[in-house]
Amino acid sequence: MLKLKGDNLVLRALEPSDLDFLYQLENDTSIWEISGTLKPYSKKVLQLYLENAHRDIYEVKQLRLCICDADGECIGLIDLFDFDPKNRRAGIGIVIANPEDRNKGVGAEALSLLCNYAFSVLDLHQLYANILEDNQSSIHLFEKMGFERIGVKKEWIRTSSGFKNEIMFQKINLDES
Repeated sequence: MLKLKGDNLVLRALEPSDLDFLYQLENDTSIWEISGTLKPYSKKVLQLYLENAHRDIYEVKQLRLCICDADGECIGLIDLFDFDPKNRRAGIGIVIANPEDRNKGVGAEALSLLCNYAFSVLDLHQLYANILEDNQSSIHLFEKMGFERIGVKKEWIRTSSGFKNEIMFQKINLDES
C-alpha cells in the first residue's frame, strides 16, 4: 500500500461504497468522448462490476483505482488497461471527476504513483496513453510526467462534431536493471 500513497492522496482499490461515485462518473456525458462510453450505466451493472473489481490484473487485464484526497474522499479514477505481461506494457488513463479539482497537481501525483507501481511492482517496461488532440490539459499532464508523443492516429475517434485525431504517448521504464 505504501507504493500507492503520496503526499496529498492515496490510490486505493474500489469498494462497494464507491457505487454512487462510479454511477455519477460513468454517466457524466461530458467525459463519454474520452471514455468511449455510448450509453448510460445502471447501478445494477456497476454493482456487478464492483463485485468483480477484486479480480487479479493478470486475469482481467486491467486495474482501476480510486484517487482519494487527504480526507479519504474519492475524487477520480486511474486505470491500467490492456495489461500485457508478456510484452510488459499497459495503457493508462485518468479522470478527475470535479473540474474544480483539476489543474491542482492531483493528476500528476496520481499518475506518478501509478507509474511507479506499474514499473516497480508489476515490472512493466512501458506505459502508453491515447489522448484526443484537443484535450490540452491531459496532453500537458502526460508530457510533464515524462510521456513522449510517439504518433497520431488520424480521425481515430468519432464524436458528435466529427472525427478527431488521437495522439499516442509512451513512457519507457528507464530505471530497469
